[in-house]
This record gives sequence, C-alpha cells and structure tokens, in this order.
Amino acid sequence: MIAVAPNDPDQIAPVLKKSRDRGIGVLTFDADAAPDARDFFVNQATYTDIGVTLMDIMAEAIGPEGKYIILTGSLTAANQVLWIREMEKHRQAKYPKMVNLSELPKPTEEDQALATRVATDVLKSYPDVQGMFGMTSVALPGAAEALRTQKAADRVYLTGLSTPKGMRSYVHDDTVKKFVLWNAVDLGYLTVHAAKLYKEGKLTDGTIQAGRLGEITVRDGEVLLGKPVTFDKSNVDAFDF
Repeated sequence: MIAVAPNDPDQIAPVLKKSRDRGIGVLTFDADAAPDARDFFVNQATYTDIGVTLMDIMAEAIGPEGKYIILTGSLTAANQVLWIREMEKHRQAKYPKMVNLSELPKPTEEDQALATRVATDVLKSYPDVQGMFGMTSVALPGAAEALRTQKAADRVYLTGLSTPKGMRSYVHDDTVKKFVLWNAVDLGYLTVHAAKLYKEGKLTDGTIQAGRLGEITVRDGEVLLGKPVTFDKSNVDAFDF
C-alpha cells in the first residue's frame, strides 16, 4: 500500500499504474493523480468548495468590480490548476465584473523567495491591482512578505492557501486578514485510516466511519475530509501546523 501527494498527475501516473498492476494499492492525498492511476483520492476539500471560498473572500474585500492577480506554485500541479479553475468559474458566474489582470497565474515554483520577488514585481507592473491570491503554503507567505516590505497591505488585499503556523505573524500584523486551508492533521489521519480500510477491503463509495472524524463520505473514488477552514485572528493561534 502506498499513499502519495503528486505535484504532476501525468508524470507520476506510469509508475503508479505499474504499482497497481503488481497488486499494490495506491491512494493519493492533498493532490490527485490521474484517476486510472490510483484507487482512491483522499480529498482535503472539494475543488469547488476551495475555489468558491477564496473568490468570495476576495470579492467581499475588494468589491464585485475589483482587480486581482493569482500567484501559484506550479502551472502543472493538479490541485492548484483545479482550484484556480473553480475560482474563475465562480467569479464569472457571481462576480462578472471582477477582473483577473493576468491570463495565466504567476508561477513561483514552490520557492518562497521567488514568490516574494514575483509579488513585488506584480505590485510594480500592475499599479491598479487590488487583490492577490497565493495558492500554496509557499506562495502565500512569500507574497505576504512582499506586501509587508513594500507597505502595500493597506491597498492590496492578499488571501490564499497556507498553514496557520506559516501565516501567523502576517495575520497578527494585518498583512493578511483571512486565508484558507484544511486541517492538515485531520488529512493525515484520514489518509492513514483510509489506507487501513482499503487493505481490509472496506473502502467503497458511500460512507465510512473514520475514527475520531466520525462519518466520512466516499464518492466517485474520493474520500472527502470536509469543508475548508478559514483562518483569521480569531483562530490562527489554535492550530500548530
């Protein structure tokens, strides 16, 4: 039994398929591979829920006609691609006058220093930008450091996905008001629990009992942890990851 969090669903697919051909069960978590390359995906939150939550936070902050830029980690990471797709779908449906200033997200290659440089360049190149998304636990603090250094947090609203520990200081000094993630401890717990159930032949679509997490839905080969968590000053100190 193996569990992996792929950065590129296509690159890892052949080796995962070989594993399955040899009778090795394959789970993905955090990010998915091609569905035919794994048995189940332990999904921390649906792509739609994350995309909708992020875009609603941004629209509330900069208004339904605001202008924004997206910083991502990799242009090929399946989870980031799908989160952004759902964000844009929701924006077009609910906030049609909001404007994405860049046709493609700005990649930061999971390098926090690069994310800071990219965010700094965005502040210079897009003087009318009102909002910025950082789509990874590296891109968001990197962008936050740029806003802090450039003293731009009062004119550019930043949100995205990252860990409470990595964002705590930026939240407390008001560089970032809100950001989103899932409970990473619960995701790890659920992945191990799902692997055990799979080995026992008990992981199937429907519902499962996942220990302290209670009843968990399994749908179309996805084990669903639940809704994303929004972090702000009221709860960011309560999580140690």
